[in-house]
Amino acid sequence: MENKIVKKIREEFGKTPDLIIKKIKLSLFDTVYVIYLETVSSSNKVNDYILKNLSSFGSFKNTKKIDIASLIPGPNTKEIANYDEIEYFITNGFTIVIQKNTILGIETRADINRSIPTPDTEPAPNGPKDAFTENYQINLGLIKKRLKSSKLKTEELTLGRKTLTKIGLLYFSDIAEDNTIKLIRDKLNKIDIDGLLDSSMVGQLISDESKTHFPVYQLTERPDIVANALLEGKIIIIVDTSPFAIILPAFFIDFINPGIDRYHKSKNINFLKIVRFCCFFLSMTVPAIYIALVNYNQETIPTELLVSFSIQHDGVPFPSTIEVIIMLLICEMLRESDLRFPNAYGSAISILGALVLGDAAVSAGIVSPITIIIIALTFMASLIFTEIEISNALRNLRFIFLFAAAFYGILGLVLASLYFLIRINKTHSFNQPYFYPLVPFDKTYFFKTALKKPLKKDKYRSSILTKKNKTKQGENI
Repeated sequence: MENKIVKKIREEFGKTPDLIIKKIKLSLFDTVYVIYLETVSSSNKVNDYILKNLSSFGSFKNTKKIDIASLIPGPNTKEIANYDEIEYFITNGFTIVIQKNTILGIETRADINRSIPTPDTEPAPNGPKDAFTENYQINLGLIKKRLKSSKLKTEELTLGRKTLTKIGLLYFSDIAEDNTIKLIRDKLNKIDIDGLLDSSMVGQLISDESKTHFPVYQLTERPDIVANALLEGKIIIIVDTSPFAIILPAFFIDFINPGIDRYHKSKNINFLKIVRFCCFFLSMTVPAIYIALVNYNQETIPTELLVSFSIQHDGVPFPSTIEVIIMLLICEMLRESDLRFPNAYGSAISILGALVLGDAAVSAGIVSPITIIIIALTFMASLIFTEIEISNALRNLRFIFLFAAAFYGILGLVLASLYFLIRINKTHSFNQPYFYPLVPFDKTYFFKTALKKPLKKDKYRSSILTKKNKTKQGENI
């Protein structure tokens, strides 16, 4: 007669052709059931770790009781006390061994992971060249390879009713603030959803995404950036099946100046940091400034330049505002096509489209040459930022500034700037001010992100990230 537990598993996994159930007779008194999914488990591991060892004990036919755990030399064996956990272990590549009321889970995961890649979305000329994959254990290993300390803690959760996705919460117990850890842990525990397929879904669920254009959590594929964030007192979330880790909290400045800047000398990289700030504000305001000056405040433009603008615009059937909106929408279409097309020819098609459309639009008299220059400058400035959410936030703010300037000129620019500053100062990332370290100003974090000071002088952690362990480097250096 079939074991009750086995019968229940067979019923729950009905119409699952990859479910394998093997019945092995150990003795006159003992029958063992071996259950696994052949799509996520390695048949070789099942055979080597379990089947061979069980079959070798077939000679003990008169033995009344055999300790099944002692027969299986699996590298990771867990005793399952709760029946509800069986589904999680089976679907995660474990083989279930059942002996009467004893249930064991032996890890026999199939190797269905890609090898460790190089960073794709965050390339850097210097620094490590490894990146996260979709495997939770590999990602955890890439972090622990860099941080060899017992103070690095990992809390694991399983979220998603259908996906049973493993989530890892990482932090240094002697650095990270307990209140922040508790806040993030509580937000994770409140997640109740059928499926979690990517780390970005976790980030959206634990943050209030409707209150701001800007991302309040940072996604990274680089283990070295994660290791540095942990050392600074931040908290990391790793999600199984996702090659991106979440860094919390994240501030506005973290997206403008990436962590890979620390691989360069401070005197050389600080110039580029200033350029990035200028590019951010240029990308956000250049079309609006052009519309405000041309439509409302012509007196601020030199006469010869204003005459040149008028000559270029002669014969164009649309007002300047409509010209700019048309070209912005076309450039957004080109950007989207560049993102969606395969890398082999996506950039070539977008460049060809920009050249052909721009030249044809000017020749046909649909837009003026100065509009092409303004839009090109705007998008060249925005290409510096590789984070998709920052690019999307810039696009939204660009249109807000543009419409404000179209209605009110320079006054509209001032009002839009006030709106931007008020919104960004009202935004918080897990109870921390988003515009930090500018507001409130913090010298320590400012010279880690906005500007970079020499590594020998980077001796302390930011007070907003940790209050119990601020010193990170000896004073005698």
